[in-house]
Amino acid sequence: MAEHRSMQRAALLDAARTLLSEGGTEALTFPALAERTGLARSSVYEYFRSRAAVVEELCAADFPVWAAEVSAAMAAADGPRAKVEAYVRTQLELVGDRRHRAVVAISASELDAGAREKIRAAHGGLIAMIVDALEELGHGQPRLAAMLLQGVVDAAVRRIELGAEESSAVAEAAVGMALRGVCG
Repeated sequence: MAEHRSMQRAALLDAARTLLSEGGTEALTFPALAERTGLARSSVYEYFRSRAAVVEELCAADFPVWAAEVSAAMAAADGPRAKVEAYVRTQLELVGDRRHRAVVAISASELDAGAREKIRAAHGGLIAMIVDALEELGHGQPRLAAMLLQGVVDAAVRRIELGAEESSAVAEAAVGMALRGVCG
């Protein structure tokens, strides 16, 4: 029975990723989750109490995987300047990944305080990854610089999501800004 519940929960999360990726937050509804998984709508409520609970669990499952990919790219980079580039470039490469697209599709204003706090904490961990490289570069305020650098990444993610420019052009511009802005 526990294995069946675990499989159903995983199917619901996968359906939620797909819905968010395809249609944004408006598409993530319990009726749509039920339809995608073949469950009765009332059964979805047995697994999640709200849309925010689905989002919280998606973030808990997907954000560590995304962060690990960024961390691995940074670890493979040679020197602090290359680590900054890997930090930016890897996040932007992940924009097309369904796990990332699902998390990006969530507007913090639509979530309850608990979900927003979990997302903030996850982003804080991502920002902490780059602080050491900025310290190595001699930045006077590495934590502030890391937060601003993540702002550049977040803005680039939004541009890529809009599709207004080629993602490669957005990535090159963001990497250029990052390297000139924090590496001098």
